Amino acid sequence: MTGTHAAAPSHAADLSHPSLYLNRELSWLEFNRRVLHEAEDARTPLLERLKFLGIFSSNLDEFFQVRIAGLRQQLAARVVERTADGLTPAEQLHAAAAVVRDLVRRHDACLVGHVLPALERHGVRIHTRWADLEPRDRQALAQYFEEHVFPVLTPLAVDPAHPFPYISNLSLSLAVVLRSDDGEERFARVKVPKILPRWVPLTTRHQVLPLEVLIGANLETLFPGVEILGWYLFRITRNTDFEIDQDEAEDLLELIQEEVRNRRFGEVVRLEVAPSMPAHLRQLLLAEFSEEAENESPPLTADDIYEVEGLLDGADLMALAGLEIPELRDPPHHPVTQPRLAGNRSIFEVIREGDVLVHLPFDSFASSVERFIQQAVEDPDVLAIKVTLYRTGGDSSIARLLAHAAERGKQVAVLIELQARFDEENNIRWAQRLEDVGVHVSYGVAGFKTHAKVLLVVRREAGAIRRYVHVGTGNYNPKTARLYTDFGLFSADPDLGADLTDLFNVLTGFGAPATYRKILVAPRGMRSRLLEMIQREVDHAREGKPARILAKLNALVDPAMINALYAASRAGVTVDLLVRGICCLRPGLPGVSERIRVVSVIGRFLEHSRAYCFHNGGADEVYIGSADWMPRNLDRRIEAAVPVDDPALRRLLRQTLELMWADNRQAWELGPDGTWTQRQPAPEEPEVATHRVLVERVWG
Repeated sequence: MTGTHAAAPSHAADLSHPSLYLNRELSWLEFNRRVLHEAEDARTPLLERLKFLGIFSSNLDEFFQVRIAGLRQQLAARVVERTADGLTPAEQLHAAAAVVRDLVRRHDACLVGHVLPALERHGVRIHTRWADLEPRDRQALAQYFEEHVFPVLTPLAVDPAHPFPYISNLSLSLAVVLRSDDGEERFARVKVPKILPRWVPLTTRHQVLPLEVLIGANLETLFPGVEILGWYLFRITRNTDFEIDQDEAEDLLELIQEEVRNRRFGEVVRLEVAPSMPAHLRQLLLAEFSEEAENESPPLTADDIYEVEGLLDGADLMALAGLEIPELRDPPHHPVTQPRLAGNRSIFEVIREGDVLVHLPFDSFASSVERFIQQAVEDPDVLAIKVTLYRTGGDSSIARLLAHAAERGKQVAVLIELQARFDEENNIRWAQRLEDVGVHVSYGVAGFKTHAKVLLVVRREAGAIRRYVHVGTGNYNPKTARLYTDFGLFSADPDLGADLTDLFNVLTGFGAPATYRKILVAPRGMRSRLLEMIQREVDHAREGKPARILAKLNALVDPAMINALYAASRAGVTVDLLVRGICCLRPGLPGVSERIRVVSVIGRFLEHSRAYCFHNGGADEVYIGSADWMPRNLDRRIEAAVPVDDPALRRLLRQTLELMWADNRQAWELGPDGTWTQRQPAPEEPEVATHRVLVERVWG
């Protein structure tokens, strides 16, 4: 087997055989292919197509910064261990590179050949050639360059007196070729500054010029009296993943601050270039970046160069996708207040009457989670607030509320995960601010990331103490709450309150309860309990009872969990899996996974919620939580999942999952060979698009 689509045997006695598993990295690339398809699909509104092109590029940047970087590190360390699907690091790098090149070609073809021409017909245009501009635009842009751009630029020459400059991660650069007075060709680098807007507006509304084209057209201002032979755009991607040895850290905050700074100097793992860049310039860049690594990693080769026909740094397209042209965008979505939470009643009173389930972004984050915290801050009977923050965001209303609670004299404990990738700096800033106002800030359990989404409010009522909880699948982040689908459960169940109290004591202290009353917690107990519930379905199937597992995940990677699902399928259990992204399980293999189906829903909102449903002989057992079924989540992170005990809420949650299962517009089915096929409505069959149905249901 050499890739995702290798043929699998019709039967395998060994459920751990590599042929029964799909490669993690290649499966992720297939997820990004589905994202790209949303941009290619003419049914998607034009500016939304542009947005998906940007999301695709942003996703790919992270893939190289973390996953490809990790494989290169394994290669440097001479790791020969194979993944569950049987591939070595070198084989994965080779296979991934081939897929990426194909995807980049498709991205360029979609952008340049379809989306940009279609946008031009609606008056939206990205100009890429200075010579094509109207004289009035060139005059206005020249003035803008002189006043706003030129003072910021710093041309860096490369010669014996000027070493090759440091080039930051994901920055755009112009490689400028010059001829000096002695007739020799020289090289200089000009950085496209991120501090300035990428898209420079023209005099005609909704028409822009990329900043790099403006700089390229005015290079003589930077190099007066020197012959400019040409300029070529390029961009590098560095390794941004880093490991923290918490056992050696006297001050974790200080250590992570240092590592975030060091991230700027990670090895180069990708070089993106314009197709017109000459071979000698490419070799110069490869040689300089390889020398920079100081033999700590494999040298860069031509295989690490990726030609981009369209625009480099496609993630910036998301800014243009926000243009206010309603006819080119999805209809606006306005989250509504969950019916139980409507009105002016105390949210604590509502929760005491029964559990409340919210589904973001269809239900409002502001009138549920934020209101819960706001009332806890203002209520004089609330004694303590405890919460986990994984991604705070740059301007966190939640963190500000918590700071206000501490200023009002309440006991506030916040677990901030400093190692939330790409959010470390925001989290560090908020950790310092919260500590300054008296919040008890901790960074979790050494050796584990805290990924659980839990919130505990302790309130004094009639001379006694009552605890209110919220357990969710998404971060306490208002921005992502508008874009990601997530479940959250509010409850005043005493057992859940006691469980969260124990969990926070683990996170802030040294205790470790042997068991929890209701919640599932990783790494202690979640894996074993999930396997027990899978086995229970196996036992029911063998007894001739109906048996079904319905799970919704972002990723399914863990070999032991996949092995258990294969065994369940063999025993007669129906296994229906909604997996947004990575899936290493092969469904539909004769004799192995005939009863397993896998569907992925890709659409307007990012499917982020996780739910695990077990038929349990008709007495459904349903959980929502923060954990995907991956080794990192089950073994190396603090995760939490909560049971949905209320029968009405269980039915509501299952109806949502069944809606996704019936989707014939946004849903893709995974085949046994690793290929994904988008569902299409049959003739005369109504179109069922999950996100559209849920938005319309909210409005209705």
